[in-house]
Amino acid sequence: MRNVIFAAPFPLETTMRFARAASQLPGVRLLGLCQEPPRKGSDDLTLFSDLVRLDDGLDTAELIRGARLLQERHGPIHRVLGILEPLQVQLAHVRAALGVPGTDPKTADLFRDKARMKDELRRHGLPCARHQVVTDLATAERFAAEVGYPLVVKPPAGMGCKATWRIRSAEELRAALGALRASPENPCVAEEFLRGREYSFETITIGGEVRMTSYTRYFPAPLEVMETPWIQWVVLLPREASGPELDGVEALGVGAVKALGLETGMTHMEWFRKDDGSLAIGEIAARPPGAHIVMANGYAHDVDMYRVWARAVIDEAFDGPFQRKYAVAVAFLRGVGRGRVTRVTGVDEANKKVGHLVMKARLPNPGDPRSDHYEGDGWVLLRHPDTEVVKAAVKTVIETIQIHYA
Repeated sequence: MRNVIFAAPFPLETTMRFARAASQLPGVRLLGLCQEPPRKGSDDLTLFSDLVRLDDGLDTAELIRGARLLQERHGPIHRVLGILEPLQVQLAHVRAALGVPGTDPKTADLFRDKARMKDELRRHGLPCARHQVVTDLATAERFAAEVGYPLVVKPPAGMGCKATWRIRSAEELRAALGALRASPENPCVAEEFLRGREYSFETITIGGEVRMTSYTRYFPAPLEVMETPWIQWVVLLPREASGPELDGVEALGVGAVKALGLETGMTHMEWFRKDDGSLAIGEIAARPPGAHIVMANGYAHDVDMYRVWARAVIDEAFDGPFQRKYAVAVAFLRGVGRGRVTRVTGVDEANKKVGHLVMKARLPNPGDPRSDHYEGDGWVLLRHPDTEVVKAAVKTVIETIQIHYA
């Protein structure tokens, strides 16, 4: 029996999909580390043969303590896993403390620290946004003079577009640095604002070799979504895995994985086709993507992509290659207003028009509080063999379904 520790500070649905896949592999005893366990009576509670509750599910010392306790109870640990980006460095330290194979602290930190990441990518000749570690206003102003406005300011260990500011003026720059409390003890990162079309690029890597790649297109870019709360946005996985817009992307993404030294795992890279046609990396994370991209890839390839992830990180095995049979799009639903959801309109109309293409959906219930997350308050996943059919259908969804708040 292989003892696999899965760290899930909170039992979020997106997290538990990965835990379920890990628990279903033959010969795996799943052991949990959590801050808040699955609720009593939940099927997810039965996934774990043993569960240690932590006071702080993101604290390195707490995680090591919990892992050692599980080791004492059940014997040697085979793997230590978790899918949240804010956990990756801590889990690497757990592996090092217990002598468990997997991503080490140096590699995990290289992926997590966006400034160091870009330095390393650039050292390997890979294009990415110009950046500057900022500890004071004067440094930030010099960088702004070099790259021009707008620019982006974020913490070094930011997650996607979370805690990311688009800065359009010296006044906004001063305000952002004040809000982030930039200082030598608390640096932030200023970046060139990349203009162009934004995409993602995903990989599954085993033993240092990339075994599977995939890409998505964002409509519009996530930062614009965060800045404009009423925008309903889309993640599209075209059926086609080649074409002019993808020229050079495979080499860019695989090169980034190798440059940063990942041995085994899944990565999620955001990249741009700039207005001049050139490519640039936004950032890359050593964890599965959000925005239901793993689920969408499963529907695109007609495979259980969560199991594919589990096979890679636990068994170091890959059952592909898989044929991409469908185009898939996920529409994230948001409306205008504040407060709680009062009603959702247009569902019947959208269902009549494109319901036959819907594979999975979640709509909010009246009374639900409005989410401040970029994924919004609901989503609809559609698929069809023809990419253009999917694009038309998802356009119908975001133009027809409306969420109302009060």
